[in-house]
Amino acid sequence: MYAPKNIKGKKKGSGLSQMVWGCFIGNKLGPLVFIDETVKKEVYIQLLEQNLLPFIDLLHENGIHNVVFQQDNASPHSSPVTQVWLKTAAQQHGFTLMKFPPNSPDLNPIEHLWFKVKAELYRQYLNTIYLKGLGKAIRQELHNCLNKIW
Repeated sequence: MYAPKNIKGKKKGSGLSQMVWGCFIGNKLGPLVFIDETVKKEVYIQLLEQNLLPFIDLLHENGIHNVVFQQDNASPHSSPVTQVWLKTAAQQHGFTLMKFPPNSPDLNPIEHLWFKVKAELYRQYLNTIYLKGLGKAIRQELHNCLNKIW
């Protein structure tokens, strides 16, 4: 999620990376979630339970019912366990699952949103390339910046 131009590592070739998950429908943004562990199917399902489902329920409360969930074909997303969980969640929470063709990032609208978020991070917080300190402190500062942009 963090563009290399926004982060300056201590060693040549080193850098800081951060996995980020988010969702949206129209102009409604769901939560921005920072993931600090390897995303396996169990982690991904827990992330969806804690963030996607409450967002969808809130959308329904606000009269938005034509919710379509699209994700890419990453292994945790396409695992049989995740697919079964998603089908059950879709029935219980009233949303549609979109089939997504492999190797089609240009068809995934969230990729365009990530591009804009990264561009805004660089535009609004150019100083992030000069952040110093431990990785945890740098991540926290970047989390703050990204949450403001989101």
